[in-house]
Amino acid sequence: MLKNYLKTAFRSLWRNKRYTVLNITGLTLGITVCLVIYVIIQYEQSFDMFHTKKDRIYRVLTVSPGESGKSNYTQAVPFPLPTALSNDFSEFEKVAGIIQMGKKLVTLEDGHGNIQKKFKPLVYFLTPSFFDIFDYKWLAGNKTTALSDPNSAVLARSTAEKYFGDWHKAMGQVIRLEKQMNLTVTGILDDPPKNTEFQFDMVATYALLKINEIKDWTTIDDIHNCYVLLQPGQDETKINKRLITFSKKYKDPKNKATHILQSLPGVHSDKRTGNYIGRVTSPERVRMLWMIAAFILLVACVNFINLATAQAVNRAREIGVRKVLGSNRWQLKIQFLSETAILVLTSLLLAVVLALCVLPFISRVMSLPLGAGMLAAYNVYALLLVIFLAVTLLAGFYPSVIVSAFNPVNALKSRIAAGKNTGGISLRRGLVVFQFIITQALIIGTLIILQQMRYFHKQSMGFTRDAIVNVPFANDSAGNAKIAYLRDQLQNIKGIQQVSFSDDAPSSDGNWWTGFKFDHQAEDTKFPSITRWVDYNFLSTYDIKLVAGRNLTRTDSVHEFLVNETLVQKLGLKPADVLNKEIDVWGRIKGPIVGVVKDFTAGTLKEAVAPVFMGNINRRFNNVGVRLATGADVQSSLKAIEKLWNDNFPEQIFEYQFLDQRIAEYYREERQLAHLYEIFAGIAIFLSCLGLYGLASFMAVQRVKEVGVRKVLGATAAHIVYLFSKEFILLIGIAFVIAVPLVWYFMHSWLNNFVNRVDINWGVFVAGGMAALLIALITVSSQAVRAAMMNPVKSLKAD
Repeated sequence: MLKNYLKTAFRSLWRNKRYTVLNITGLTLGITVCLVIYVIIQYEQSFDMFHTKKDRIYRVLTVSPGESGKSNYTQAVPFPLPTALSNDFSEFEKVAGIIQMGKKLVTLEDGHGNIQKKFKPLVYFLTPSFFDIFDYKWLAGNKTTALSDPNSAVLARSTAEKYFGDWHKAMGQVIRLEKQMNLTVTGILDDPPKNTEFQFDMVATYALLKINEIKDWTTIDDIHNCYVLLQPGQDETKINKRLITFSKKYKDPKNKATHILQSLPGVHSDKRTGNYIGRVTSPERVRMLWMIAAFILLVACVNFINLATAQAVNRAREIGVRKVLGSNRWQLKIQFLSETAILVLTSLLLAVVLALCVLPFISRVMSLPLGAGMLAAYNVYALLLVIFLAVTLLAGFYPSVIVSAFNPVNALKSRIAAGKNTGGISLRRGLVVFQFIITQALIIGTLIILQQMRYFHKQSMGFTRDAIVNVPFANDSAGNAKIAYLRDQLQNIKGIQQVSFSDDAPSSDGNWWTGFKFDHQAEDTKFPSITRWVDYNFLSTYDIKLVAGRNLTRTDSVHEFLVNETLVQKLGLKPADVLNKEIDVWGRIKGPIVGVVKDFTAGTLKEAVAPVFMGNINRRFNNVGVRLATGADVQSSLKAIEKLWNDNFPEQIFEYQFLDQRIAEYYREERQLAHLYEIFAGIAIFLSCLGLYGLASFMAVQRVKEVGVRKVLGATAAHIVYLFSKEFILLIGIAFVIAVPLVWYFMHSWLNNFVNRVDINWGVFVAGGMAALLIALITVSSQAVRAAMMNPVKSLKAD
């Protein structure tokens, strides 16, 4: 029996090739989108889930009161926190402090101190307890003792092989960190997997930085995090309550910041905080991706239902014959569900092949390590089975019910017409509306995301970011001694307009926040501020405007400060009122405020403008900002800078980065999301047009005689095209009316994640609606024109 069902199904599908190709194409694309999105979500939700104690691992967050009663959350914690937690909380089995200061210069020297190799690995400084909390594979060394000596280091396998040839040879070797400290390699770790926050090339000891000597509970920095391992059976809620009392014990009464625990999955999913890899995938984004996958698959199913019910008219006689020969409704349902199952199974196989082909492209777009192996997981097989069953029933059940209900007498007399006996035109109209709600929502949503991306790119940040090159240099006594010489040499290079030395560019995604005492007050300010250490050329190089007072002096022998307008506002004063008032940082650096600058974005445009103070201390400079002249030969200037650096810092690795490119990286996730939405919107448009094309084709066949009569009676080709198109125009218009409020709600919620954002205007809705309408009309008109150009004699000769 099953063999007969399958044989008949194959014959029917082969006989109706256009119908088969349209449905397989639509379902293949829909299932491919589901597979790709599933792989993306699985990867994003797998971060650090391989640790055996993952359910007991938490990160400690800092929570401080913000404006309008809202709380601000950050992963940055005070430097004395890990030690204090170890001493005060028996609930914690282990506590680990972690500092990730970026890439650091490491050199290999011979017995005479000559540099043999130099490289810049990503270095993590951490307490040895880190490896009692997290599971990373040790190839050599002992996790308990490898970092017991402050002058020890552990290398990742690839790093060891890169610089010693064989990682076995790295053990016991001496490397020099930042030309200051000799470290002995005491362990080799297997390379960390891609789905972990800790992408270390090298690990050194927390004690090496003498963090325990810092007693400041106000200063925090994103580079410093703290993780804890709870004792079995401990309650996170009770510990959070204890942390409030703990914070009051160690902090000044005016410092209202406290601490809470964040579960390990939250490190990669809580958009309120960041992480070391700079990538957060919020639950809202995951839900949005699932919705897109479901909707695109539904669009493909809608195509199937529409085409199947329209195609049913052409199969009326077949159904009539089967019923006369004794087939009952259940057998006919099985027959048509068998055809659907064959189509879905074929589409599944093609979708897997297509997913394998597109994963490398999606991997590049999203900057994710998505490989073919991710499709071989058992949960992907389970997903394919669910899709097969769901799509077969969803897409095949209703058409099978409609077709099996045909009256055999009417079917054999060809009295069944599309819309009257095949489920009603109202159903197909509703499904077309549903398709275009999704399509127009994706089009309009993508346009809004692109507008926000353009806003980030074009919006002024309060300083110049074009044609500025940032070059790191040695932050040591030798480097500081050469600042004046380097400045003169750089100014003499053709094409260089301005040069400024500082600790960072005006905008950074890793700012140092600290408190300070203002105007001889006994306590620090109630709010932390971003610090910048800059020279007198900083304002002119980056085109930052003064609103009161003057610029810094040319020497750092006298400490002076500049502050921005937001800091002045938080002090409750006016710019003129803060001039000549003293700032005291850490009790060691004191000086008057000599100027107030216009607000500039020290972080990203996603956030509100932060309070900033800038001081002139040369020994903290480690960055040179070089502003190129308009029309300068960029490559020639860069080569000249590189030669100057290599001559003066032969032990260093010359690196540079254009400021505008660095800032663009701040919005990488949003840009990737926009690219992904563009792809999905394009697929939704294609699927919708595929369905319209099929419906218009069947409509042309069903109305061929009507068109012939109209042409004989004088109807023009334009009138015939209008006749075919007007219904679809109405349906797309209804879809537009429904889609607009839905898109506004979801995109307004998304834009609320950014302090600086575009306003949603009606122009984007009109553009999205017109785009969908135009594409649909082109699709329908292609079939309408073909019907209109047919010779009416041929269409009427049968009658």
